[in-house]
Amino acid sequence: MLYIGVDLGTSSVKLLLMNGEGKIQNIVSREYPIFFKQTGWSEQNPEDWFRETMGGLKDLTKNVDKSQIKGISFGGQMHGLVVLDYEDHIIRPAILWNDGRTGKETKYLNEYIGKNKLSEYTANIAFAGFTAPKILWMRENEPENFKKIEKIMLPKDYIAYKLSGTFCTDVSDASGTLLMDVKNRCWSEEMLSICHITRTQLPDLYESYEIVGNLKAEIAEELGFPCEVKIIAGAGDNAAAAVGTGTVGDGNCNISLGTSGTIFISNSKFGVDKNNALHSFAHADGYYHLMGCMLSAASCNKWWNEEILKTSDFKAEQEGIKKLGENTVFYLPYLMGERSPHNNPDARALFIGMSMNTSREDMTQAVLEGVAFGLRDSLEVARSIGIKIDRTKICGGGAKSPLWKKIIANVMNLEVDVIESEEGPAFGGAILAAVGCGEYNSVQEATDHIVKVIDTVESDPELVRKYEKKYRQFTKIYPAVKTLF
Repeated sequence: MLYIGVDLGTSSVKLLLMNGEGKIQNIVSREYPIFFKQTGWSEQNPEDWFRETMGGLKDLTKNVDKSQIKGISFGGQMHGLVVLDYEDHIIRPAILWNDGRTGKETKYLNEYIGKNKLSEYTANIAFAGFTAPKILWMRENEPENFKKIEKIMLPKDYIAYKLSGTFCTDVSDASGTLLMDVKNRCWSEEMLSICHITRTQLPDLYESYEIVGNLKAEIAEELGFPCEVKIIAGAGDNAAAAVGTGTVGDGNCNISLGTSGTIFISNSKFGVDKNNALHSFAHADGYYHLMGCMLSAASCNKWWNEEILKTSDFKAEQEGIKKLGENTVFYLPYLMGERSPHNNPDARALFIGMSMNTSREDMTQAVLEGVAFGLRDSLEVARSIGIKIDRTKICGGGAKSPLWKKIIANVMNLEVDVIESEEGPAFGGAILAAVGCGEYNSVQEATDHIVKVIDTVESDPELVRKYEKKYRQFTKIYPAVKTLF
């Protein structure tokens, strides 16, 4: 049997074909544009997502026996606002996770409604990228469009709707809307009232591994797939990536170095940190997770290399970096504001500590270290509430760098397990499809069978000591410059 995982990312859609044993058969990727119409805005056209997903499905399966395809599932960029009218027309471009326009609405939710109330209703507080503030922004700034809303969706769920006709989402992705009661895995009536929307405007909730429907006949015909192909709910990109790395069950950790960066800790029980610095979300395995999220991670390295150094040879830029733990240059990785733990959409990136003998390699090293330090900020929050983590999986584009993995291991004092496949959300989506179609009895059983650790990057006590000192210096920079943003 064959299963497809669709990772609807920010810059492209990646599609992965996997057999029942978990062996990857093919991977394709197709890009689409992102629009920055105003400073701090970030939008995409959902029709672009669907067009490239359909093209990707055709490319992915052109040389396989399509009769063996049994299920399709998803990982997807979280928090985006997709709105349809009663004729299923897209009302306006999707407002993405990294859009920072909702400062006023976020402040209203956190200060007027109150963080304690929000945490009681949803287990989280408001962040500028979350979906609920975007709904309030639309009501205030685009009232005529707001009146047209018939369906509110998250990005990957638009693809599921187009493929199956089912108006659905899953609990992990819905956790990031600030509309869901995470503890009880249902929509929050209080938040619906606050956002002036109705239950009928929201999709039905499913567990990530549950079947939501079959492929529509006309879609199946266009793709040459059987009509019996199942559409499985899927998960938010970070939960899907965690499945793809086997980060399920209790007390496991995954670090993702993608466009954004996350530290993801799976839990069998629901929990919230008292300051809500970490997100408390439902997980794709049927349980829960805590997550710290940076808005800019591998995108910092991409920006530094491509926009500043004018090179695409990332590997060459890292080859001259030898003196880890000794860099005097620091970098704050807040290119698009920051979420965890600062919750400040106005924060910005900066370098500090340069001198006349600062080199190109020092600056590149500072970017890699700054992202690692930013992720450690979230790890420290988890440690402060008694969570003990001594090792982590790692995935995302940045995880392909041996140097960056070594920096992560020593900045965080963790053993970093490298898995056979670093395909993240697409792989996790395919695994969820296999579980949904009955290939495995549970997500845990599937990952135990499929996910394999092939290497471990160990921390070095001397480097850990050096980086501990550097991290303590790093933590003083943001408070010192915060008032400048």
